[in-house]
Amino acid sequence: MTTSSPPRAAVPARAAPPPRPTPSWWGGLGSFAAGLSLLVVLALWTSNGGLRETASGGLPAVTAIGRLSGLLAADLMLLQVLLLARIPVVERAFGQDRLARWHRFTGFTSFNLLLAHVVLITLGYAGTVRANPFAQAWDLVVSYPGMLLAAAAFALLALVVVTSVRAARRRLRYESWHLLHLYAYLGVGLALPHQLWTGADFIDSPVARAYWWTLYVGCAGAVVVWRIGLPVWRNLRHRLVVEAVVPEAPGVTSVYLRGHRLDRLPVRAGQFLLWRFLDGPGWSRAHPYSLSGPPTAGRLRVTVKDLGDGSARVARLRPGTRVLIEGPYGRLTGERYDGGPVTMFACGVGVTPLLSLLWDLPYRSGTATLVYRARSEADLAFRAELDRLAVARGVRLIHLLGPRAERTSWLPAHYASHLADAGAVRQIAPDIARHTVYVCGPDSWADAVRTALAAAGAPAERVHTERFAW
Repeated sequence: MTTSSPPRAAVPARAAPPPRPTPSWWGGLGSFAAGLSLLVVLALWTSNGGLRETASGGLPAVTAIGRLSGLLAADLMLLQVLLLARIPVVERAFGQDRLARWHRFTGFTSFNLLLAHVVLITLGYAGTVRANPFAQAWDLVVSYPGMLLAAAAFALLALVVVTSVRAARRRLRYESWHLLHLYAYLGVGLALPHQLWTGADFIDSPVARAYWWTLYVGCAGAVVVWRIGLPVWRNLRHRLVVEAVVPEAPGVTSVYLRGHRLDRLPVRAGQFLLWRFLDGPGWSRAHPYSLSGPPTAGRLRVTVKDLGDGSARVARLRPGTRVLIEGPYGRLTGERYDGGPVTMFACGVGVTPLLSLLWDLPYRSGTATLVYRARSEADLAFRAELDRLAVARGVRLIHLLGPRAERTSWLPAHYASHLADAGAVRQIAPDIARHTVYVCGPDSWADAVRTALAAAGAPAERVHTERFAW
């Protein structure tokens, strides 16, 4: 393991003010635009005779509904691309958690619609010419322009969908899942030619052509600008390198990084970035790690737990290693903090963004509490730094140690045996409804905390969560 002492000024004050708060109307505008796109697709299909054909019944109705399902599937696939195109205003308006959930929902919905499109179009065409549906499907693929590419696109999208099912994701390493997921971009691209060459709703309507071209070009532009262009520009500007690697607890390592003009990086305490350490094979795979200290003019710090998904190599990094970043992402920040009491719930390495927030938030001494769940005292990271926070800023520290409870609970076993989850929250903060609450940890544990908070009377809009799941 390569280790060194942490820089002397490990957590100095931020050298520049944080980015401006996100306007509340951004989220509403984004949701309206997404809904409007689906209405536009429906209107264009109707203007091209889709509603009339459906009302007539029979095989024309089957074909018309098949066309509509394909158009809606295409629109949702492109919305999927935009959801995770890393567009800054979208990221700030909704946050990665919500965008990832919507991305997953629109992905499965668009594939189901695509499957309906394939089946209905095949049945409609086969019925019209009185052919066997399987023979008709083969004829469509080999005879119609662009359909071979469309078939390849369908196969790629099916692969992405199958590997996105929760049971399959559990069997895959994050890096493998992420690499397979990139085939969705190729699938969307390969599906375009058949729409251009054979799509009745594209060929017969100049308005429809203008809409679809705008959507396709806009999505491609968003990917090029925000997923490629902006990260390249930021990495050329900030030139990050590893400064020191420091063990914090068993399997937990902090990496200190230095760079150029990091005060110009629009990152808030509590956010995460995607990191690529240029230390050898596997450098191309990005990993999401949260900042564990407030960003400063010349230094960042991230803390990583060895989960066996490539994170183990972090402990072996050498000072001077070049680093590439994407981001920042996440809404577990002080943007919506109103100045009142703060209670934070952390589990394991989930303490990292909360530690950053504890240094950054402008709370009064004695009004902040950190509840830190770990398996044993040896697993507690940042002991010295947390003690410094307790002295310097009056943070109340509550360590909940021990193995998991047999029932679903955020408490360790020996507390869960005689305490209700919500009752434990009330003991920690009787006036929890007045607190701004931050939760960070594994997915199931965070769900248990949120359930307990709701039962204890904490308003949902005051509870902010960052989930460690993919």
